[in-house]
Amino acid sequence: MKVLANDGLDQSGIDALTEKGFEVITTKVPQEFLMDYINEHKIRTLLVRSATQVRKDIIDNCPSLGIIGRGGVGMDNIDVDYAREKGIHVINTPSASSESVAELVFAHLFSGARFLQDSNRKMPVVGDTEFAKLKKAYAAGIELKGKTIGIVGMGRIGQEVAKIALGLGMRVVAADNNVGKASIKVTFYNKQFINVDIETEPLQDVLKHSDFITLHVPAQKDGYMIGKNEFEMMKDGVAIVNCSRGGVIDETALIEALDSGKVKFAGLDVFINEPTPSKEILNHPKISMTPHTGASTLEAQDRIGLSLAEQISSILQIQ
Repeated sequence: MKVLANDGLDQSGIDALTEKGFEVITTKVPQEFLMDYINEHKIRTLLVRSATQVRKDIIDNCPSLGIIGRGGVGMDNIDVDYAREKGIHVINTPSASSESVAELVFAHLFSGARFLQDSNRKMPVVGDTEFAKLKKAYAAGIELKGKTIGIVGMGRIGQEVAKIALGLGMRVVAADNNVGKASIKVTFYNKQFINVDIETEPLQDVLKHSDFITLHVPAQKDGYMIGKNEFEMMKDGVAIVNCSRGGVIDETALIEALDSGKVKFAGLDVFINEPTPSKEILNHPKISMTPHTGASTLEAQDRIGLSLAEQISSILQIQ
């Protein structure tokens, strides 16, 4: 049985599947040739991440497909309901990368709070001639401890963000239409822990009261979640991070808010026009950026690979 991991698969997952007798193919097949490749090689399982699209055309015209797997949480690049209607199993790894994404959120927050996104650009260029000037420019950093972080979306990733925030001594507020209360267990290195219950609030209240805002929501079908009106609700000098999906934030409104000083800084791991973000976003000195690497840690990829292998074996009843 053949598995095509079109967007790659960690070696742990490859090894686990190979041990069960699967043939794992990691050739990157371009989208326009994917249907023909699946049919030619009689691919039983197609594994993707965010790059490969699995739409109705592939589902309808690839009769060998029995499983579609997404290495990660969001499955907006797969026509999930349609595939399931056609009898295809659709699986993902919702918890495997939560810690990695949450840590990246704080990488962006710490970077912006201490101007790292700008100082890392300028120090190599003028650090030897304008050291004192740069020191003065970056002297107004802020601490995260004691500040209020607003988490929009209290799913697995949002709850991991809350754990880190609580450990840092931050006040946590949250908005989520599907979660009324989240019980957050913060575990320490010596196995001690604390439990903190967080009641969710209306989005408008979270936007108004937060010093930092982080977004953990699905791709938006009906416009932006955060646009000009939402920025106007926020505190002056707020910071915002998006490690969820491109298109959640109106990037034009974001740039305007950054330029006016309404938003102190932003952290973006996802963009509207991936894989070609706008030059205005890429060149903005108040934006910390990563190229959609929220789940891209060795530990997360290991967990993703093993989770996919376990689910595939279970579905096909291979012991």
